[in-house]
Amino acid sequence: MVQLAELKNGRRARVVVLDPSCRGLIRRRLLDLGLTPGARVQGELNNVFADPRAYRVRGTLIALRKEQARQIWVETLA
Repeated sequence: MVQLAELKNGRRARVVVLDPSCRGLIRRRLLDLGLTPGARVQGELNNVFADPRAYRVRGTLIALRKEQARQIWVETLA
């Protein structure tokens, strides 16, 4: 498993778990964005300043800050 923040552009992964330290409103936001266990995610676009970064989740492009993406553990797919 790796943190979502480490996923390279164009690579696909499957969400395994949200970090136990992710609680409250941040956890709720990530779940509302579709980042639930089993969801497929792909790294899409980098920002010039590297934060936030775009990911495709369930067919929708979303932006996450590195701090948020580090709280999502994924398993890379071939």
